[in-house]
Amino acid sequence: MGRPDADFDRSEPGPVRRSFELYVSRRFTEMELSAVTHTLIAANLMLAEDRFSWRFVSDTPGLVTGISGMLVRAEPAIADHGFSDVMIVIGGPMGDKPAWLSRARAMQRQGRAVVLLSDAATAYIKATTAPKGYVTTHWRDLAALEETGYYPNLTSHFSEVSNGIITAAGAAATPELVIGLIAPQLKSAQVAELGNRLLLQSIRKSDAEQPKRIADDKSLFDHRVTEAIRLMEDTIAEPLSMAELCAQVGLSSRHLERVFRQVFNDSPARFYKRVRAKRARSMIEQTLMPMVEIAVATGFGSVATLSKAVKDEYGMTPSKMRSRRKIKLLAFEEDDAATNDQSAR
Repeated sequence: MGRPDADFDRSEPGPVRRSFELYVSRRFTEMELSAVTHTLIAANLMLAEDRFSWRFVSDTPGLVTGISGMLVRAEPAIADHGFSDVMIVIGGPMGDKPAWLSRARAMQRQGRAVVLLSDAATAYIKATTAPKGYVTTHWRDLAALEETGYYPNLTSHFSEVSNGIITAAGAAATPELVIGLIAPQLKSAQVAELGNRLLLQSIRKSDAEQPKRIADDKSLFDHRVTEAIRLMEDTIAEPLSMAELCAQVGLSSRHLERVFRQVFNDSPARFYKRVRAKRARSMIEQTLMPMVEIAVATGFGSVATLSKAVKDEYGMTPSKMRSRRKIKLLAFEEDDAATNDQSAR
């Protein structure tokens, strides 16, 4: 299912419309494809107009089969012809020289956006010599890349940009990336509503770290630490004292302190406060609740205490967070001049 691009007349005044082409190869990852289309469908339904269109393209046009059997009817991807505003390459098994690479380069030269998800990002990193900016991919490939080559600009963020090409983790983080791509065409309240419609508990920004592998997360091997975090998240409105928290999980304060330092490089009290500040930020940016109600709901008690905690954590007051006209989920769009400036990190 797609939306025809021909109806979009850029000369007419009104909301900016964007067309997407979704590049699929045999055995593409259906989850990523569905995440892209479902997010765009939800955005159009929310806006009550077809502001975002999409079509499927492939180096093997016709019926293309996904990794679990989904069929997509794709148009031919003709070199240097028929570009959309944005090309998103869906993950799946990739060869050493993927067919979409030349089309990506052509779109890059025209200043059009190219997004490479998971396996596509990995293939691009392998095929590119010394990218000018930072690059990333799904965490499962990060270690292999670091072991088999020299990639000094490789990060574990959800997405990065290198000379106009966005590399991304893909997988379940795909809806958040798509929201980030269309956020400049939406109001802040619409971004929040779109996240609600997709049942996203929070919308992570592009520079957030991908979840670690299970083997790397020592907290999962101590159920009492997991229980401590669950208690923190469940008692945000009425925070427990450290003595109460330790008593409920059956750990001494010294043991809990040692484990949190080892796993999170933070004290339990500071971790607890960060959890509450994070919840407060979500409520500030994604709801229209009064600040005093947010302060009460996150256990800070007063607007002044809330303001200090949020500013300490994020370098910005709650009022300034809410006054921003646009929600920028792609961190590399916040300062275009810094996208290729590695000294900025």
